[in-house]
Amino acid sequence: MQVGRKSCWRQLQASFFRLLCLIPTGFPVRSVDMQRATDNITVRQGDTAIIRCYVDDKVSKVAWLNRSNIIFAGQDKWSLDPRVDLDTKGQLEYSLRIQKVDVYDEGSYTCSIQTKQQPKTSQVYLIVQVPANIYKVSEDITVNEGSNVTLTCLASGRPEPLITWRLLTQGPLGEPLDGEEYLDIIGIMRNQAGRYACKASNEIAPPDIKYVNVVVNYPPTIQRTQSSETPVGRMGTLQCDATAVPTPEFEWYRDEKRLSNNQGVNIQIHGKTTILMIANVTEEDYGNYTCVASNRLGIQNASLFLYRPGTGRDINGSACVSQSLWLLLASFVCLFFKC
Repeated sequence: MQVGRKSCWRQLQASFFRLLCLIPTGFPVRSVDMQRATDNITVRQGDTAIIRCYVDDKVSKVAWLNRSNIIFAGQDKWSLDPRVDLDTKGQLEYSLRIQKVDVYDEGSYTCSIQTKQQPKTSQVYLIVQVPANIYKVSEDITVNEGSNVTLTCLASGRPEPLITWRLLTQGPLGEPLDGEEYLDIIGIMRNQAGRYACKASNEIAPPDIKYVNVVVNYPPTIQRTQSSETPVGRMGTLQCDATAVPTPEFEWYRDEKRLSNNQGVNIQIHGKTTILMIANVTEEDYGNYTCVASNRLGIQNASLFLYRPGTGRDINGSACVSQSLWLLLASFVCLFFKC
């Protein structure tokens, strides 16, 4: 098999050098040192490549080939590519210049000469490097807590880029994650929500970075409650804080009666906090109040107390969290019927 390849190459060379005989001898060419092994030159996509060839006065004819295609024969241009021309800064140089190099320019280039003694060739292999480019990345997504999530990040480049992931909500530089083209998150938790960065790099140019925002839905959790020790005639204030995605809806109950804004009662909701204000507290207002936080994924409630001074109840937010069936049912009914 190797013998056949060598024979084919000799025939190609012989055919080409017969063609060289047709080239006019007016071009001031020189001889060239062709004894070196094939050289490699590396150029970034979009840059200009100059493939060097030096000659002396023993040369009669010279040409450039790419694979089996003739690019230049002497000063005559055979290639139709406008990006290609000769770079002859002096009589000793017969170099090939390729502007705006692209990946299809990669390959072997041959500077071939004819001397009085014998034909000679010098080969240079052009390597085209391409900066990393992310061409496909997952869109922003919203999932429920506990779901399995796969984020995709596909990139191209030469050499092949390295792909890494980070969760940017974890510190200024983000938390590095185990994943390449596909980042698998099994049973995603609420603390894994945030902005994910995919970075593709191959050291040819600054890395390419794309982002995916992941929202994790979860049911309400009441984190803090504030009861109130209020004398008769003063304003009593009860506060309830809850976290949830989507943002929770709040309701207040006194015994089994749902409270609403009316004379003497004011309910305020600020994002994840709700405040119940009772103006001009009377003896009848003292007792247990219930804060209910709900969204489409679940519901939670907590008991708070409005009490007269000196009864010794805890006002630091350690109210018990209960799941009474009547409150659950009442709250769900109100969610569906907008009561």
